[in-house]
Amino acid sequence: MTVFPVPPEAVAGAAASMGTDPLTLADLLRVAGSPDFDRWQEQIRRTGGCSHPIRLQGQTVTRDRATGDVLYSYSTENEPGGMLRVACGNRRASRCPSCAWTYAGDVYHLIRAGITGDSRMGISGEIRQHPGVFATLTAPSFGPVHNRPASGRCRCGARHAEDDPVLGTALDPERYDYAGAVLWNNHAGDLWRRFTIYLRREIAARAGLSQTAMREVCRVSFGKVAEFQKRGAVHFHAVVRMDGPDGPDSPPPAWATVALLDDAIRAAAGRVSVPVPSAGAFAARVLRWGSQVDVQAIGGIEGIELTDGAVASYVAKYATKAAETTETVDRRIGELSELDGLPLPAHTRRLIEACRDLDGVYPDRLLWRWAHMLGFRGHFMTKSRAYSSTLSERRQVRADFRARQERRERGLPEDLDDSEGSTLVLAHWSYAGQGHTPGESWLAATIAKDIRTNRETAREALADMPDHETEGEW
Repeated sequence: MTVFPVPPEAVAGAAASMGTDPLTLADLLRVAGSPDFDRWQEQIRRTGGCSHPIRLQGQTVTRDRATGDVLYSYSTENEPGGMLRVACGNRRASRCPSCAWTYAGDVYHLIRAGITGDSRMGISGEIRQHPGVFATLTAPSFGPVHNRPASGRCRCGARHAEDDPVLGTALDPERYDYAGAVLWNNHAGDLWRRFTIYLRREIAARAGLSQTAMREVCRVSFGKVAEFQKRGAVHFHAVVRMDGPDGPDSPPPAWATVALLDDAIRAAAGRVSVPVPSAGAFAARVLRWGSQVDVQAIGGIEGIELTDGAVASYVAKYATKAAETTETVDRRIGELSELDGLPLPAHTRRLIEACRDLDGVYPDRLLWRWAHMLGFRGHFMTKSRAYSSTLSERRQVRADFRARQERRERGLPEDLDDSEGSTLVLAHWSYAGQGHTPGESWLAATIAKDIRTNRETAREALADMPDHETEGEW
């Protein structure tokens, strides 16, 4: 869908009608009234409406290696403000919704490819027939919290609304195990690593094979994402799949079934433990998974409602989030006093304070460095090597597409092949800053909203077309 530049007078009128503050409005008028406003809009659209673009200054020259002739040259000298703006690439929705949307799209396709296959990634559609489940592993209890049980009434006697701010907070803060909660978050990655080891052992045992013999006939792959519960504890959602010995391209053995995988996951989760030694005033403890382990078969099987698209969307949604559900901060904390002016819930602040108190006791765990994540220091989205493609490959596909666009705009062949090194590229770039001025920020948010609207409209149109392949949409 073609998007046309917005006239400066329309921008100013819209901003004024929305009650924009005087300083932002003045800066907005400056930007919208500049002679290179259209080019500025084009740059921002190319970043997807990024909230905090990286500003670069520099130049690049492409020459014919044999003759020395200049095939193409570019400089930021004539760009708005003498700078080129590129997307920040931050995956957090709280920091940059536009870049997070792009990241979520990559995760969606990566996860879905591991369920249904994707010919563009070299993954056969036969993978649909491989046993696969959607598993959820949770944290144990660190003390009773306000909740909304099936009965409808919390332990405190109240019936909480769905958006009640007390949900997830401790019923008795003085007796809640805040130290245990942040230590569990901090070691959650270790628990997951041990779980994958035990899972392979449990599968081999149920197949009547040694682990060495199982690797010759079956391979276990997974893609997982971390999610913070309202109480501030991490839990994991994972797609777990069994393949043949060569991964997605080889069929699994006949004994590999969803039922066997379900049983092995529950048994492995029950066996895993991570010991934490005593230190200072803190006693030794053993960390384990919570008792709630959920395993569901994924679509493609008659009677199963959990579709591949639903699973991929669910995973992608949480890949762009951190601990926002607890209303914590989304960046590292230098001093505890930085939190004094923030509307931070008391439960969340106690978790952060526990990270500070434990940091000197367990210095190798870097708890204060990860206090904004309530102690969690792992990656939010990880996968095993053979699950599907990689995020790097997804980014390369996008980079290649943009490169072809730029070649077309520069009058160069879109399919330019430099495999023989016939061209020489000389480039020099320097960092010139990051982010927008107040007026630019308002305009960029408007552009980002337009881009999202266009994408949603296009997706709805594709969804309404019968027998249309919508796999490329996110």
